[in-house]
Amino acid sequence: MPRTSQHPKGETFNFRIDPALKAAFTAATEADDKPAAQVLRDFMLTYVKQKEGRAFAAEAHRQSLAIAARSREPGSDDHASLRELEALVDEDDFADEWKA
Repeated sequence: MPRTSQHPKGETFNFRIDPALKAAFTAATEADDKPAAQVLRDFMLTYVKQKEGRAFAAEAHRQSLAIAARSREPGSDDHASLRELEALVDEDDFADEWKA
C-alpha cells in the first residue's frame, strides 16, 4: 500500500555520543515531553539556517564592498548613481537623518 503521509520517511543518522551527555539530553527532552529525535532535528535545522544566514550576510557584505569600490571610480555607473541619490537626499527634509 502506498504511503499516505505528507512527509516521506527520513534518513537515519547514526553518531557516537558520550553516555553522560546522552543521559542528560534524554532526561531534558523527557522533562519537556519532547521526542529526543525531534529536538535533534530542530537543532540541525537551526544550525543549517544559521549557516545559510552567515553565508548570505558574507555575500551581501562582499557585494556591498565591491559596489562601494566601484562608486569611488569617477567614470563608473555606480559613482553616478550614488551622486544622483545623494542629490535627491539633499533635497529631502530628512537628509541629516538619512546620512547619520
